[in-house]
Amino acid sequence: MELSYWEKTSWLTNIDITIVGSGIVGLNCAIQLSRKYPNAKILVLEKGILPQGASTKNAGFSCFGSISEIKSDLKSHTEEEVFDLVRSRWEGIELLRALVGDKEMDYRQYGGHELFTKEKLELFEECSDSIESINRLLKPIYKGNPYTKNPNNFCFRGIQEEYITNTFEGQINTGKMMLALLHQARKAGIEILNSIEVLSFEETSEGIKISTSSFDYFTAKLIIATNGFAKKLLEIDVKPARAQVLITKPIKGLPIKGTFHLEEGYYYFRNIDNRVLFGGGRNLDFFGEETTEFGNTLLIQNTLETMLKEIILPNTLFEIDQRWSGIMGVGTKKKPIIKRISENVVCGVRLGCMGIAIGSLVGKQLSDMS
Repeated sequence: MELSYWEKTSWLTNIDITIVGSGIVGLNCAIQLSRKYPNAKILVLEKGILPQGASTKNAGFSCFGSISEIKSDLKSHTEEEVFDLVRSRWEGIELLRALVGDKEMDYRQYGGHELFTKEKLELFEECSDSIESINRLLKPIYKGNPYTKNPNNFCFRGIQEEYITNTFEGQINTGKMMLALLHQARKAGIEILNSIEVLSFEETSEGIKISTSSFDYFTAKLIIATNGFAKKLLEIDVKPARAQVLITKPIKGLPIKGTFHLEEGYYYFRNIDNRVLFGGGRNLDFFGEETTEFGNTLLIQNTLETMLKEIILPNTLFEIDQRWSGIMGVGTKKKPIIKRISENVVCGVRLGCMGIAIGSLVGKQLSDMS
């Protein structure tokens, strides 16, 4: 695309900081940088029409980790490492709530409940036996005991008679959250260009040359916040992980309220606008879901529908309204990669399945490095 003189001089000249990715991390970083450097010219580039990847595709869980996840992490991490992981999630959510506001993103602290199928009695008992010790470990973060047992009040079928609940977990409206962040960024004078994919970058004597799908230009500093797509720009330990989701049409008198995890977190669901949003199933085809291509598969979508009918809504007629997918970034370790690539290039990627929880914190940490 040939740019006019006006376009080059107004949008793409004297750029102080370029941020690649307008998701949770990128926008939080941009907003923090605008406060730190109020006169800086900050440009955010987004490959999608809307913030792509997972930021507008996720289920809207403000979660810190189900008890089976924490128990599993303690087998491969030290107690100090697990404590730090959970603390970063807590601090990230608190930062997000302070920046956006609970009302603006429809934050509801209904609790996060882990369900265990009848076949997972042993795991349920192991997790139940671990409640006291894990509460003791994490209590300093929450200033209270996070995990407790609750009866199966929503009458899900084929599960243990009790859930293990983190009472501090909640849910948000992902769309409202991202609209609020976009509004704050634009209000701060941050330029955001959509449908522009960054193909490569090169550090030169004139600055960092950015090559995109539409034009080339120079920037003084570069921040990469593309999470699951980071491998396209960096040699780094992160790979894409697609998550598939569906949502029902409104169900009159839907009693379900809260966020729910099933099968050790590989399935998750919640209420929203008298609907059930249900996602997961990546464990059915890890290799096939290691992709940056959006889309749905019959294997996973059929499994989601079956579980919805047999476990979540066994006595309720429902219709599927929409299906979609998002792309997360995962790796061999759970800790996100917040790294200086060179003097003027940094990245914040590999958020795992905790983008909402840690995205704001990662964005702030990137701004502190710039």
